[in-house]
This record gives sequence, C-alpha cells and structure tokens, in this order.
Amino acid sequence: MPTAARALGPPPRTPRRLAGPARPAVLAAFLALTSLTGAPRADARPVGWSLAPLGGGRPVFYAEGTPGAVLRDTLSVTNPGRTPVTVRLRGTGVPAVFAHDGLRVPARTRAQVPFTVTVPRDAGPGDRTGAIEARDARGRRATVPVRLRVGGPALAALTVEHLAVHADRITYDLVNRGTTVLVPRLAVRADGLFGRRVLDRAPRTLPVRLPPGARRTLREPWPGRPVLDEVRVRLTVTAAGGARATAATSAAYVPWGAVGGGAAPVAAGAAVLLRWRHARRPRRAGAGPAGAVS
Repeated sequence: MPTAARALGPPPRTPRRLAGPARPAVLAAFLALTSLTGAPRADARPVGWSLAPLGGGRPVFYAEGTPGAVLRDTLSVTNPGRTPVTVRLRGTGVPAVFAHDGLRVPARTRAQVPFTVTVPRDAGPGDRTGAIEARDARGRRATVPVRLRVGGPALAALTVEHLAVHADRITYDLVNRGTTVLVPRLAVRADGLFGRRVLDRAPRTLPVRLPPGARRTLREPWPGRPVLDEVRVRLTVTAAGGARATAATSAAYVPWGAVGGGAAPVAAGAAVLLRWRHARRPRRAGAGPAGAVS
C-alpha cells in the first residue's frame, strides 16, 4: 500500500497533511465546476484560460514524501471567456495522474481537478522539479511548476562485480547499492608476475550516472596488454558521499597463436611456470577468477 505523506500544498511553513493514500476511483468521480464570480461583461476584452493550484494564491505545487508515497492536490482551470474550452492535462518530470486528463470547461467557469503524484520507489533523497501542463486544441499551453522533495536517509554505496580480463579490454559491472545518484570515478592498476606495473591509470570520472539500484556493464580498453605475463588487475571505484569499492582478478597472457615449431615448447613451459607461480601465490580476499588469455 502506498505510504501516506505530506500533501502537495503551500511551502513547508504552512504544511497540509494527507488524510491517507489517494484512491483513483474517488478521484475520477470528482470534478467540480463552479461559476466564476465577477465574470467579465460581454463587451469586455476576452481573456484566455489559465491554470493554477487551487486556493491560497500559490504559484507552485509543493510536495514532500518518502519513496512510494502518494501525494495529492487539486488544480484549477479557469475559463473567463464566452465559449467553452477543451484542454488536456499531463505531468512533465513528475508521475502525475489526473481525475480527468481531458477536460471541457464551459464559458465563465472554473474547473477543479484532483490529481496525485507518486514518489518513485527507487528515488533517492533530494529535490526534484517538474510541472503540470495543460494544452488546448489550438496548441496554447500553460504550466504550473512542481517542487518535489524526496525524504529518507542519504546513503552512498556501490559495488564492482563480474570483473573479467579479455584479450584487449577489461569488463565489469557497477551497481548502486545506496539511495543517492552516483557519478563514479575509476582507477585501474595491473601488476605483472614479478611486480612490474604494466598498467596504471589515474582516477577519472566516468560518463555514467547511476540512480539508486541501477546496474551498468562497462568496459575499459587495454590495447597494450603484455605478450607473456601473469597480471593482477585491480579496479578502484569511488563516488561522492564516501562510496568506495574495489575488485581484483588475475589473468595469464600466453601467445599461443604467435608461436610455432621450436618456440612452442618454450611457450608451453612459460605457461606451466605462470600457472605454478599463480598456484603458489596467496589468494586475496575479494579476488576474482583467474584465466589464461591468448
């Protein structure tokens, strides 16, 4: 069941609270049409229809809730003209559901339309912006901004998974395990069999934005790989808020396809040596699987 939360309404100094989760059936049945007081005279200059939050002279819809909460409010469409107007309603940037998304407003009438906004369950804490938009048959458009504040604890956490070394690249998965959007930074290091550093890339920002719960499979090019060596590759990923994760794996490079004739026994002996050295090397916590790359 959606969680009740603070209603869409005035700024926080005068909050209104929801009585409970909104029911679409109740909302769909409610559409109040009221006569406008002080309607313009027949000979007055015509004024176009307008869109606004209901009551209080609010210029913006304010909302606050935790992920999964259903928030509700009411907007008004005012038609001071002498002919009816038909508008269609939609939310932009926010998941809004209206009692009526297609609306015919008679002349000199104000229509009141309830609507709900559901806070996405995977939304991280922080502020979001959107709008309620109305458009008529002639293409005229009016909008009211929506300010949505998502509550809950801010936690920055991620993991590096499925690290693998291939012939010319390194692949891995990044998973956002926290509640905030992450922009990760990656550092890569690879050490050879005798401690020689064969790859050392300083931390850099990746062109990736990870929302809470998201998983991305990424690749790191490595065209200058060793010809004959066993390497230990280590990835370190960080992000704002203290998020940090590492992963490591090993791979043996043996040029099977480049040797022949009398060189084949040499390559085979080198492969045996690499595997023997790997078997004697202590297994580190969190290390990934090892493999041979030709």
